Amino acid sequence: MRGRVWVSYLMVAMAMAAGSPAAAAAEPAVSTAQAEAGEGPPAVEVAVTRDGGVWTADYVFAKDAPVWGFIRSSLINGSREAWRPGDWSVVTPGVVLERVGNLDVLRAIDGGDVPRRVSLRLTPRDHNLEADYGVLIFTDGSTAMFTGAFDVFPLASLEAARAAPEDLNGFVMDKSNARITWRDASGPVLLHGQRQDRAVTEDGTTYVLFGAAQMKEGERLVTVVDPELPAWVAATIEDFGPRVAEYYTGRMGPGQSDRPTVVASWKGPTPGLQSMGGSVLPGLIVMNFEGIGQVRPSPDSEASTRWFIGHESAHFWLGQTVRYERSRDSWITEGGADLMAIRALKTLYPDYDARTELQREVDDCVRLAVKPVREAVSRGEYRAFYACGAVFALTAEGVQRRATGGDWFDFLRPLIDANREDGVLTREEWLTELTRVSGDASLRADIEILLDDGAADPAALIAALFDRTGVGYRREDGKIRLD
Repeated sequence: MRGRVWVSYLMVAMAMAAGSPAAAAAEPAVSTAQAEAGEGPPAVEVAVTRDGGVWTADYVFAKDAPVWGFIRSSLINGSREAWRPGDWSVVTPGVVLERVGNLDVLRAIDGGDVPRRVSLRLTPRDHNLEADYGVLIFTDGSTAMFTGAFDVFPLASLEAARAAPEDLNGFVMDKSNARITWRDASGPVLLHGQRQDRAVTEDGTTYVLFGAAQMKEGERLVTVVDPELPAWVAATIEDFGPRVAEYYTGRMGPGQSDRPTVVASWKGPTPGLQSMGGSVLPGLIVMNFEGIGQVRPSPDSEASTRWFIGHESAHFWLGQTVRYERSRDSWITEGGADLMAIRALKTLYPDYDARTELQREVDDCVRLAVKPVREAVSRGEYRAFYACGAVFALTAEGVQRRATGGDWFDFLRPLIDANREDGVLTREEWLTELTRVSGDASLRADIEILLDDGAADPAALIAALFDRTGVGYRREDGKIRLD
């Protein structure tokens, strides 16, 4: 049976939102706040409509540009192909949607400016995307759309589009979030826990839920679950989600949300597979389950599902309360969340096999860190951020244990508390704290080799880190085996 499949996602702000009936293309009005501030319409307006099985997106641009690039031009996990050109088609004559360099773009065929109004036909598919938020499709047809997929920015030429880096951090662009109107001809959709007939979103970081999927509200958790999701999985989410959040709060102080919404989809009992993927946005955890391995509970499947919930919940602290500075530093949040989940499960379920999970982290880091971890995005090797980030977190935990008798949470909490105001935990801050607690600058130097250069023998460097920080292991046939 294939093991878990994890998808790394860039952390962005969001909430639940939705649209409503009326397939008519009425233009959204200027918001009250904008009117009071004397502001006019935004640079880009979009009307996304579902009418039966037909999905459309109608763009209105407030300025001329020969090329409009999609800010979130992610690839499909595995194939590394662009998803948008296959799922969206241009209806407006003279305009094409295509991949140029690292961007999906709209451009005029004749090389002139793109028309101010462009209509698209959408075919939503629930792709597993690299480092991004995809469409969620429930077995009853309910569909959740991520608004950030519709944000665009103007470019002066195709050459400018080709020059855009894969990681747009630091790339100068004229960007303002699109104002999007959402409508569903079949009836109201979900917005901030309430059904509405029409919605307008302006932050570009929101999920919009179309369809009949129902909410279940608890004291510490709200769930929106696929009706075909195995009942034991839904029950585990509802039981363990609040428990692990309470544990994190006790160890880390308040997180970004104390009553999040969980949206869980189900892709069916695919033979030979047990797969889970997810992402976290402010106030929301999105989960995707698939495979015959999830149909019935077993000790292994229950532990894996709890671990998954623990990892995603950890991001309300490490990812939301504080985030990384650049996507190449996501080892801070992904590996850190991995170790948070492992330590929480071992505390809440003493018979949990933490060593096996940690061994997987070490093995994967050894395999992937022959190349620079910081460049894993360009290789599509997002697993490196999880595995090597967890190895670095183990190193920090060893340092903290020697210094104070503490654990990973004791190392991490001061970093989170120190950065609650600016909301960013940088690589420099993380490594500086490692040196401060340990008094050993060579630890930082070895970690930076793995981050920036990779190593011909990562196992040797990791073993050296463990030797100096007291992480228990032994060498067998050149491999690291945790005690």
